[in-house]
Amino acid sequence: MYRHQSEELPHDLVASIQRILDIKAAQDTDPLDALGADFDAVGVINGYFPDEESLGQLESVQAQLAQDEKDLRNEIAELQDELRTQQDPDKMQAIQEMISDLLGQMSLIREKATESEAVVRNITKDIQVLDLAKKNLILSMTTLKRLQMLVNSLSQLEDYVKDKKYSDITQSLSVVKEISAAFKQYTSVPRIGQLWRRIQEIQGEIRSLLESDFDTYYLQTPNSPKPATITAACATADVLGVDVRAALTQRYTALLLAEYRRVFRLTDEAGQLDNISRRFAWFRRILSTHEGGLGRAFLSEWNVGWWLVGGFIDITRGDMAALLSRAGKDLTVTVLLDALQQTKDFELSMAKKFGVLLQDILQATSPTPARPIQSITSSFEPHMGVYVQSQDRAISDLLAPHRGSRARASLDTVQSHSTAEDAETATAVLPSSTELFYVYGQTLEGCASLSTGRPLFDLFEVFRKWLRVFAEDVLMPNLRRTQPQPRRSMDVRYDMNEIRNACLVINTAEYCQNTAQELEEKVRQRIAGEFKERISLQTECDLFIGVASTAIVSLLREFESACEPAFLSLTRTAWVNHELVTGQSPYVGDLVRAVETVTEAVVPLLESKKYLRNFFDKASSLVLTRFANALVRSRPLKENGAEQLLIDLSALKSCLLKLPGETLTTSGYTRSVTKGTQRLEALLKVIVTPQDPPEGFILNYTLLIGDASFSNFQKIIDLKGTPRAEQNDLLDFFVTITSTKPELEQTSFLTALDMDPPVASTLGLTSPNGSRVALPGAGAGEGSILSTFGSPPISNTPSGSDTPPRGDALATKQVFSDIRRLMSFAVRRDTTPQ
Repeated sequence: MYRHQSEELPHDLVASIQRILDIKAAQDTDPLDALGADFDAVGVINGYFPDEESLGQLESVQAQLAQDEKDLRNEIAELQDELRTQQDPDKMQAIQEMISDLLGQMSLIREKATESEAVVRNITKDIQVLDLAKKNLILSMTTLKRLQMLVNSLSQLEDYVKDKKYSDITQSLSVVKEISAAFKQYTSVPRIGQLWRRIQEIQGEIRSLLESDFDTYYLQTPNSPKPATITAACATADVLGVDVRAALTQRYTALLLAEYRRVFRLTDEAGQLDNISRRFAWFRRILSTHEGGLGRAFLSEWNVGWWLVGGFIDITRGDMAALLSRAGKDLTVTVLLDALQQTKDFELSMAKKFGVLLQDILQATSPTPARPIQSITSSFEPHMGVYVQSQDRAISDLLAPHRGSRARASLDTVQSHSTAEDAETATAVLPSSTELFYVYGQTLEGCASLSTGRPLFDLFEVFRKWLRVFAEDVLMPNLRRTQPQPRRSMDVRYDMNEIRNACLVINTAEYCQNTAQELEEKVRQRIAGEFKERISLQTECDLFIGVASTAIVSLLREFESACEPAFLSLTRTAWVNHELVTGQSPYVGDLVRAVETVTEAVVPLLESKKYLRNFFDKASSLVLTRFANALVRSRPLKENGAEQLLIDLSALKSCLLKLPGETLTTSGYTRSVTKGTQRLEALLKVIVTPQDPPEGFILNYTLLIGDASFSNFQKIIDLKGTPRAEQNDLLDFFVTITSTKPELEQTSFLTALDMDPPVASTLGLTSPNGSRVALPGAGAGEGSILSTFGSPPISNTPSGSDTPPRGDALATKQVFSDIRRLMSFAVRRDTTPQ
C-alpha cells in the first residue's frame, strides 16, 4: 500500500529530474506565488496600489484575484484526481509484477555469469599449472646455484683454515654464513644437513685456532703470531660472533690481572687499605704496557682497555669490601677518607681517559648486563658511618662553648665587643651561627664529592640534629634570665643589654631559618633521587620561628618595664577628686618618652622589617591593655576624671600611630590602634555622660557600647563610681529601656573587660599570638595581647590570659551571670523603701 513519505528528496535527485524535464528556475512574476514565513502582505498591497490614482483599478484587481483563486482550485482538483488514479490497487499490482520479473531476470544474469566464470577457469587451468611449474623450477635452479656456491665457499674456507690466512678466512666465512642462512629451513634434506653440520664444525675449528694463536701471542714466544696476524684474527672473531670476542677479551684480561691477584693478596702488606695507591699505580702501569705493547694488535672496536678497567674494578671492589669489613671499629676516618678520595680520583681519571662515563664502561664489560659491575666507591658506602660520626663530633665541639649555661656568657662576650664598636659595624647575628653554617657548607661539599647516597642522607640527619640543638641550647638560653636584674633607678627600669640580646637572637633566628631553607635546597640538588623526597628542614625552620617569637616577648617585657612608672602614676591618681580638666597629664609625657626610647633602641638593632612590624603590633596592644587595666584599677573615675583620661588617650593614640615611622606603618597597624583606642574612647565617653537624666545616660550607653548586657552596664556604673543607692534606679531604667530594643546584642567589647586586672606583668616566655604581622608557622591569630578588647572571654578572666575559655562555655557563664545580677536587682527593688 502506498504510504506518503514526508522526507525531502535528495538535492542530486531533484537536480537530475529538473535536467531531464528541462525545468528552468525562473523568478515568480506573481508575488502571491511566493507565500512563505516572510510574506509581506503590506508590501504586496503597496505593489498593486503604489499611489492614490491606482485605487481606481480596485475592481480589476479583485477580479484578477478571484480568477487566480479559481485557477488554483481547478489545479488542486486535477492533482487530487491524478493522485487517486496513481493510487489504484490494480496499477500498483501491475508495478509489483514488473518488479518481480526484473528480479527474475537479474537472477538469471547472475547464473549465466557464474557459468561463464567456470568456463574461463577451466580454460586457464593449464596455464596456472604451467605458471606454478615455472616458479618451482626457478626456485630449484636458484637453490641449486646457491648450494653450489656454498659448497665452493666451504671448500675454500677449509683451505684457508689450513693455511691460517685470517684475512681470507674472514671473507670466506662471511660468505658461508650468509649463504647458509638460506638453507636453515632445508636441514632435513640429508645433503644440506651434512653441509650444515660441516659449517658448524669448521666454525669450531676456527675458534680453537683463534684461541691457540691468541694464547701464543699473549705469551710472546719466538713462535708467537705477529700483531698484524692478530689484528686479522680479530676481524675473524667478529664474524664468528660477539661471544667469541668477549671470550678472547676475558682470557686476555684474566691473564694480565693474574699477577694483580698474586701481588695484592689481602694477607700481604701491599694489599692493605692504606696501600690502595699502590694498586692504582700498578694498574696504570699495566694499562700503559697494554696500550704500548700487546694492545696495539686488537681492533679499536673491541675496547680491550674497557675490559681491563672493568676487571680491575671488579676485583678491587671485592678486596675493599673485605678489608673494610675486617677493619671494623679500628677503621679511622683519616684512612677511610684517604682511600675513598684516591678511589674517586682513580675512577674519574679512567672515565676521563676513555671519554665516557665509568658506569657505561662497567655496563659494557659486565658478564651479565642485567647486573652490571659496581664501582669501587660503592664498597665504601656501608662504612661511611665513621665519617658521619666524625662530623657529628666536630659540630658538637664547635657548639660546646656556646651551649647551655655557657650560652649566656658567649652572648655577653659578643655584646661587649659590639657595644664598643660603632652601631653600623655591630654584630648582627651570633658568630656561632655563621660558623655552624660554614661548617655545614664545607661538610656538604666534601661528602657530596665522595657519595650522594645513604652517607649524604645520614649527614643531613646530623645537620637537622644540630640545628635543633642550636635553637634549643644556644639561642633559647640567651632569653632566660638566671636571676632578676637589679634596677638602677626609677627613671631607667629596662635593661638595654636585654634589648640588644633579644634583637641579636631574633636576627640570628631569622638568619638560621633562611639559611636552613637554602641548605635544604642544596642537599636536595646533590643527593640521590631515592632520598630527595625525604629531605626537609621545615620542622627546624618552625623551631627558629618559635625562638624569634620568644625573643619578641623578651623585648616586650623590657618595653613594659620601661612603661611601668607611667602606668603606676596613672593607677595611683585619684580621678574621683579631679576637678580641673587641662592638657594632657604628666604621666603621658613619661609614657610617650619611655615608648619612644625603647622603640628607638630596637629599630636599628632589628634587621627584619617583618619582626619590627610584629614588635610594633604587640607593643601597641600592650600599651592599650596596660592603659585599660590601669584605668580600671584607678576607679572610680567620675565625669571630670574620665574627660581628662580622654585627652590623655588622644595623646597616647597620636604617639602610637606615629611610632613605627613612615616606612613601617601599615594599614593593618593603623586600623588596630584606631580600633583599640575607639573602644576605650567609647568607654570613657559613657562615663563622662551625666547619669541625670537616667534615660539620656542609658541611651548614650546603647549608642556608644551597643549592647543590652546587664553585667556590662554594671561595669560602667562601677567605673563611674555611682553610689549603691542610685544603682538600683539606673539598673531598673536599663532593663526597661533595653527590653524595647531587640536589635541590641547581648555582648560587646566590655564583656571581656576584667574588673580586677593583675598588678604584675602579663607577659611570659610564650609568644603572644595575636599580632597582625603573623610570623610564619608561629600560630598567629589564636589570641591577643589586647585581650581586653579582643574576642571576649568571660568577664572575670584576667587580661592577657593565654588560654581563654571556649565560646560555648563563655556564653553559658555570661547568661548565668546576667541572671544572678538580675535576681539580685529584683530583690533589692522589692526591699527598697517606698
